[in-house]
Amino acid sequence: MSPPGHSGQVSPPRDIGRALLLTGSIGNGHRSVAQACEDALESGGVEVRTRDSMELLGLIRRSFGIHAYRRLLSFPGIYDAFHFAQLRDGGHLAERSDAASSKVIASGLDEEFAWLGDGLVLSVFATGTGAAEVAKYHGSSSVSVALVTDAAAHVLWVHEGTDLFIVGSELTAATVRQHRPRAPIAVLTPPVRREFYDAPPRSSARQSLGIPEDARCALIMTSGWGIGPVLESSLLMSKRGWWVMAVAGSNRKLERRLRSLGSNPRIIPFGFTERVPELMAAADVVVTSSGQACHEARVVGRRMVLMDIVPGHGRENMMHELELGGAVACLGTPESVTAATEACADITSEPEAWPVSSADQWGKLFFEALGTVGIVPRGASGRR
Repeated sequence: MSPPGHSGQVSPPRDIGRALLLTGSIGNGHRSVAQACEDALESGGVEVRTRDSMELLGLIRRSFGIHAYRRLLSFPGIYDAFHFAQLRDGGHLAERSDAASSKVIASGLDEEFAWLGDGLVLSVFATGTGAAEVAKYHGSSSVSVALVTDAAAHVLWVHEGTDLFIVGSELTAATVRQHRPRAPIAVLTPPVRREFYDAPPRSSARQSLGIPEDARCALIMTSGWGIGPVLESSLLMSKRGWWVMAVAGSNRKLERRLRSLGSNPRIIPFGFTERVPELMAAADVVVTSSGQACHEARVVGRRMVLMDIVPGHGRENMMHELELGGAVACLGTPESVTAATEACADITSEPEAWPVSSADQWGKLFFEALGTVGIVPRGASGRR
């Protein structure tokens, strides 16, 4: 059966030895997705180079882009206006910005495309898909695949030069077709890093963190930037008897404030940490914003409280997570966060199991999707 949206004509198989993976350094979600895809490709015998699309913009453009994005988060109404009037509809400003950034990124990838030859370009960041199209326009023989990480694909994700769109749901597939009605699409469970499939048992995680086995415990982590009322929510929840693992990510100011609460044993502070699978395993509830952390929490088997603090695409992602179940929403206030967390903890039924049981199983499904455009693991084209 062909993937939804595919023409039904599967390209003849060819094994590839090389792949160029394009990600972006806005938050940690894209980095986590890129690592999961890199693991799957390398397990299939593919040599992978990963490049950050934001870094390829150059220091000034990258700094401006990240600063503008973070400022927009502080003005939800303006962010929503830009997202829904420009990115969703393909407004003039969005198209000009995409064209300019795609050209700059592609020009910084000349060496990589020469190395790549007719291999795979996998974009897990919207701007990367535009750069791949520019490269194909200038003669690259590579296969371009976009792995759409948002619940709803805006116009920056969808380019005519993309050979395949890998999406996480039928909802995402429908939004791709909103911009390209006959787009070749494969629906695939979102990628999650191997560490989350291998997360320790709850009791072991709690023992290593010094958390009592019978305590109510929550993990609060809101993107890699530590946005929202992390500190205030942690304080209120600890007063109500909760143990809280609070992750500041790259937010140094928040990390310092959390660590200054050393006299409060129920609040365990973290800055940027690779221990997130262990922290999720120790928690009863994961409090987060919409994004890759939602998929990771589902793999570990934890219910979620979703703060409504990311406008634009964040609102779309949150609504989709709520539709999937196993999550409740709250406002971006300590009182709302605490009330929602306590209500979530009172739910006795187990959340629905993640449809993929291991990183290796996901890798096989990933290559099945790539097979629709002729991409197979190295050496597989000669097999039956």
